Amino acid sequence: MADDLGVSDRQIEVLSGAINIYSLIGALLAGWTSDRLGRRLTIVLTNGFFLAGPLVMALAGGYAALMAGRFVAGIGVGYALVIAPVYAAEIAPASSRGLLSSLPEIFINGGVMLSYVSNFVFSGLPVHLSWRLMFAAGVVPTVFLAAGVLTMPESPRWLAMKGRRDEAKLVLDRTSDTPAEAEQRLQEIEEVVTGGGGGGSGASVWKEAATKAGVRRVLSIVLTLQFFQQASGIDSVVLYGPRVLAAAGVTSNTLLLGLNVLFGIAKAGSILIAMALTDRVGRRPLLLASTGGMTATLLVLGSVFAVFAGAKDDAAVATVAVAVVVAFVCTFSVGLGPLAWVYSSEILPLRLRGQGAGIGTAMNRVISGVVTMTFISLYGAITMAGAFYLYAAIAAASFVFIYACLPETRGRSLEDMEELFHTK
Repeated sequence: MADDLGVSDRQIEVLSGAINIYSLIGALLAGWTSDRLGRRLTIVLTNGFFLAGPLVMALAGGYAALMAGRFVAGIGVGYALVIAPVYAAEIAPASSRGLLSSLPEIFINGGVMLSYVSNFVFSGLPVHLSWRLMFAAGVVPTVFLAAGVLTMPESPRWLAMKGRRDEAKLVLDRTSDTPAEAEQRLQEIEEVVTGGGGGGSGASVWKEAATKAGVRRVLSIVLTLQFFQQASGIDSVVLYGPRVLAAAGVTSNTLLLGLNVLFGIAKAGSILIAMALTDRVGRRPLLLASTGGMTATLLVLGSVFAVFAGAKDDAAVATVAVAVVVAFVCTFSVGLGPLAWVYSSEILPLRLRGQGAGIGTAMNRVISGVVTMTFISLYGAITMAGAFYLYAAIAAASFVFIYACLPETRGRSLEDMEELFHTK
């Protein structure tokens, strides 16, 4: 794209990160939209943004049109990052909520992996065509989502919140392990709704945060988890992997794109491990193992660049760098990557869930935007080693936060969380 349109490194940096800033609009609107239109219709709206954004980018004639496409797609990203984990958490029984709430992160990483594969395939095409097909490929998943949403039920918690008890019971009968569990889930939801927890305006949410310690604690956990998930530098590797490896001595463009595919496979595979373990082992052990592993791998990666700075065509150094980057991606994806979303969506009380998830997603996107829009400038200022040492310090801080502040939530109903966190 840079070769075809003549855009600079700084413009690429802004184009990459701007989608996260634009997603704030979708993230902050998603709670309001999902509380009024329902979770299901919000997913339909999100799909419309995901269809239009890639088409605008694929047909762009210059940098301004590309940015317009990023704006449309960014709104969809914000909506999706809020509504997907909220919908999954609200529809899933407690026995499999961790697994099902991990699905959005699993498919995000599946999409990342497929984008690496498609980029590798398209890289051999003429320069004016390859990047356009890269964006156009993003239209394909919207077709499957449009078909899938036809069979998706509405969230039973949203239905109960709107007084549609019979419809909520039908959905719970379909999505619970036993009829007794369906009845119990309905009773718990109704208790929350009749107790004044069915929904609230934006003002009431902030009023509760100001007056109730339990609500402040939950919102602080959500915001801090989302901050650490992105501030530890994962998007620097996901978006700038070829630059990182080029700095470690890999010189072949084809090899750089091929190694990106390896990163995508490692990331998606690790998410599957997290999905299998989260309801067996628990959230807290996986989060601690993940952040501890991230700290170690980032320290090693920074040391590789510090000791072997300037190495070219050194196969040993390049091999070590590749192995450490893969290890970092795996440790992130087995815990902090998916579980920041799972944990955040399940600890928010029903009356705050849509808007609280939107606030958390806004934090996530702002930090992701800062990381992606500054990485090239950052390593230019403090070296590649300094950048990864900084990310290692942030990952270490996330380990301390999780150890000190996050109780285990495995096996608890969403309504039981209100007792655990004192948010009734």
